[in-house]
Amino acid sequence: MFKKNIYKGLGLMLICAAYTACKLPEVAQRTENKSVPAAFSGTQDTVSTANIQWRKFFTDPNLVNLIDTALKNNQELNITLQDIEIAKNEIKAKKGELLPSVTYGVGAGLDKVGRYTSSGAGDASTEITPGKEVPEVLPDYRFGLQANWEVDIWHKLRNAKKGAISNYLATVEGKNFVVTNLIAEVANSYYELLAEDNQLDIVKKNIALQSNALELMKIQKQATRVTELAVRKFEAEVLSSKSLEFDIQQNITETENKINFLLGRFPQPIVRDKSSFTNLVPPTVQSGLPSQLLANRPDIKQAELELAAAKLDVKVAKAQFYPSLGISAAIGYQAFNPSYLLRTPESLIYSLAGDLAGPLINRNAIKAEYLTANAKQLQAVFEYEKAILNGYIEVANQMSKISNLQKSYDLKSKQVAALAQSIDISNDLFKSARADYFEVLMTQRDALQSKLELIETKKQQLNAVVDIYHALGGGWN
Repeated sequence: MFKKNIYKGLGLMLICAAYTACKLPEVAQRTENKSVPAAFSGTQDTVSTANIQWRKFFTDPNLVNLIDTALKNNQELNITLQDIEIAKNEIKAKKGELLPSVTYGVGAGLDKVGRYTSSGAGDASTEITPGKEVPEVLPDYRFGLQANWEVDIWHKLRNAKKGAISNYLATVEGKNFVVTNLIAEVANSYYELLAEDNQLDIVKKNIALQSNALELMKIQKQATRVTELAVRKFEAEVLSSKSLEFDIQQNITETENKINFLLGRFPQPIVRDKSSFTNLVPPTVQSGLPSQLLANRPDIKQAELELAAAKLDVKVAKAQFYPSLGISAAIGYQAFNPSYLLRTPESLIYSLAGDLAGPLINRNAIKAEYLTANAKQLQAVFEYEKAILNGYIEVANQMSKISNLQKSYDLKSKQVAALAQSIDISNDLFKSARADYFEVLMTQRDALQSKLELIETKKQQLNAVVDIYHALGGGWN
């Protein structure tokens, strides 16, 4: 009869478990799309510049030293490294949940029962030899160990641990992405600083040229060949160039401080070779295949690992609908007299119990967690697909930009050469009264503008190479 009741109870629990497990909320499912075009702009080159180590990609020793310092001191990178430590500790915590928890306890107390209670009346009715009866005030001394363990029959805890591992790996890729961003930002800022140095030199030379032209206008005015208007026009042009000089100096200060901030240090001069900028030749970049982005770009790998963690979170949330099996055990010693405390087996106590429990009626909280986990999984799918799409478009844009900037630089170089010759021609024509002062003024202005634009284009060329190296996933390895 007793066995029958046990079997009935187990059968009822199994029916309840099956009921709660089968009635799961319906959710939308979506498989991520990993497909990418076969090539960039029809090229089938399998060699990718992303595989070049950054120390070999950047050949300027001053820039290499700056990047080295940034990788050691940058605050954002150091914050990300702590994220990795946090994720690593989360793995230990989830791993610990798979193991039984064991605690120890030591206790002492007093217990006095009422005379007119079942316990008190029972003690009084028992015939015990005087001196052997239970004391009216009963001390209690005990110590022992207690263990609790949730049997992971639905892999809830295992999946939680796997999810923590995926999140840890995602933080590592996140750190790699911060590294690639940091290297690109330092390099771009460095080239911007070199460009501003060269623009400043051009403006200073132009100020000297304009000052000479101003003196010439003053002489021409004394000879009544030009009016006061020409003198004032050239004087205004000199003042405008001097104002531009201070603007560029301010830009240099801000760019230096930007680099110092990336390097995690207070403002100080940035060591650089200003004279080599115009001779810098952007290295040839090989894009490789779009499919290589999946392995090279840290942000894509991070999104993929976060998606894997989100899928595991859904499984963990789903397992909450199933009953959980818990086992508890305890062993120790207990007695009302310390002298009896270690007597075995008289004072030995132990227990062993198991329980199966699951949600039955009010499951709204569990449903909400399950639906939230599934929504986050869908978000992770979209984030992963967006990372792939973004990576491809960034590479395609930078490849096109490199090609167009090279063509633009060649044309601007010819423009600068032509305008440099036109300055001498306009001065000669002015001296022979075959050109007016306005033509001289506009020629000098156009020449200055073209030289500044040439420097800007060179900077954009170098930045585009840095950006495509970053877009291909280079720098972190």
